[in-house]
Amino acid sequence: MSFFISNAMADAGAPAAAGPAGSGFEWIFLVGFLVIFYLMIWRPQAKRAKEQKNLLGNLQKGDEVVTSGGIAGKINKVTDDFVVIEVSDTVELKIQKGAIAATLPKGTLKAI
Repeated sequence: MSFFISNAMADAGAPAAAGPAGSGFEWIFLVGFLVIFYLMIWRPQAKRAKEQKNLLGNLQKGDEVVTSGGIAGKINKVTDDFVVIEVSDTVELKIQKGAIAATLPKGTLKAI
């Protein structure tokens, strides 16, 4: 099988030294990666979290909301962690505040 592989008889030679020009490119690449990470992932996620926190903090009786499960209703009672939503005239649901996805404009539920 030795006829398929040729033996390397070359000298080892001096190893290539990485100078200051090579390390600068690596730092630019790393900083560029961090900037892209911040602009595309961290910043939009922080903005969404801030909007959700403001939404949950401003809930009050009479607001019309939609849950993350798609249930639409009108808020009857607000406590620290839970909200009581009136889904119909005889049905009230107690859900966690974190399950509320959005508020609706007034009168939306009557139009549905």
